[in-house]
Amino acid sequence: MHAWYRPTFAPEHGALLVLMGSLISGSALAQAWTTDTTLACLCAGCALQAEHPLIVQLKQRSSWKPRYLFWTGIYGGISIAIALYLAWQSPTLIWLYGCGSLALIIDAIAVLKHQQKSIANELVMFAAICLSTLLTYGATTGSLTPQAWGLWILNTLFYASAIFTIKLRKAKTSDLKPGLIFMGIAVLLTLSLFYSQWLLPLTALTFSIALLKFAVVIWKRDWYTQCRFEHIARFETYFTLVYVCLLALTVLPPTLPSS
Repeated sequence: MHAWYRPTFAPEHGALLVLMGSLISGSALAQAWTTDTTLACLCAGCALQAEHPLIVQLKQRSSWKPRYLFWTGIYGGISIAIALYLAWQSPTLIWLYGCGSLALIIDAIAVLKHQQKSIANELVMFAAICLSTLLTYGATTGSLTPQAWGLWILNTLFYASAIFTIKLRKAKTSDLKPGLIFMGIAVLLTLSLFYSQWLLPLTALTFSIALLKFAVVIWKRDWYTQCRFEHIARFETYFTLVYVCLLALTVLPPTLPSS
């Protein structure tokens, strides 16, 4: 049993990877890095860390654990304090806080109903973590443009595609059809964002990384479903890093403005 003052950390490798990619893409689109950008990253990081002990406590609701409650308060308090400061600087961010709070409520309800791993709830959580794209952009620039919203949608579609590949590893969720349907919808949405000029052509093209990953999973399905999970984590990480690097390059100008 851990002492109540020992910090808790979110163990989900995938969630941390999504957060990192979202923060980088948002700051790249803003084409600047300010003190508020750093605070936005800290705010998003603490919000993710606060979610972990809260959800663990909800799962163990028959036995209250001071450690989980304490660190939920610490991480949550830091995140809220920074969020309020950033909202004072850029009031448009209040919309993001409302969306993030709603996602947390939905996640908590899903935990209580033992549906946290449902596709619908996981989609909501990926979308919520990807809000950090808008947070870093809005905190840096003071506004939320259609291009920023388009990047949030693109990030959500890319990272959420992992839901359907990971579920292939379990017998109860090994049907390929949901993944194919999702990828089809994602392609149509990406094309719509491109034609509405919410995404640059090369930025929209980065979604092809998700299509390539999905194709590799289908091609090597036996390996993917039977190998150790650490290999899957490495596989997902490689594709994510390629995606983040290419995405950042597509939204950056040829030369950054001099300070």
